[in-house]
Amino acid sequence: MKQKQLKLMGIKQGMMQLFDAKGNKVVCTVISTEKHVVTQVKTKEKDGYEAIQLACFKKKKNIAKPQLGHFKKANVEPRNGLCESRLSDVSAYQMGQEVGVESFQEITYVDVIGVSKGKGYQGVMKRHHFAGGPAAHGSGFHRHGGSCGMRSSPGRCLPGQKKAGHMGDERVTSESLKVIKIDADKQIILVEGSVPGSRGGRVYITPAKKRS
Repeated sequence: MKQKQLKLMGIKQGMMQLFDAKGNKVVCTVISTEKHVVTQVKTKEKDGYEAIQLACFKKKKNIAKPQLGHFKKANVEPRNGLCESRLSDVSAYQMGQEVGVESFQEITYVDVIGVSKGKGYQGVMKRHHFAGGPAAHGSGFHRHGGSCGMRSSPGRCLPGQKKAGHMGDERVTSESLKVIKIDADKQIILVEGSVPGSRGGRVYITPAKKRS
């Protein structure tokens, strides 16, 4: 069963460094967002489970008619991003209510979900951290993978072996990142360390599952 907790959307703006009370450098990632709006409240009686749907990032063009109808029903401006948060109790939320990063004021650690940078087609050394072969001129291979098959039965390469192929562009979760600072006025949250994706990429922020 999924853990029931609030999820917010944000944009990765880049990285910076701060200094703590002891003068130690803290490298952190800046994530900006906008005020989220509740566009749907799901209840156990009607939908089988309790959750709220949040919309973020205002959008005025290229909006499908079904989405326009959905936002009109909630009486909110059209948005570009939608996400659902399963909660234990949704009685505190209603259609059109605004939710922001101030909801994480009491949270110390968060999980950040994003799509990693695409690296294209890569070999086994970069993709799987293989050591490679000898660098001498007489070597038969330098950056290739070794044998992954066998001469006896079944006499073939089994599926799932580590080989060259597409790298990156995958959903990745950075777990238990410490919250350094929250600016409710600018809707900015700073977390310690790096988060998946490139600058300008969309990320999802939830309270850390392993530390909650």
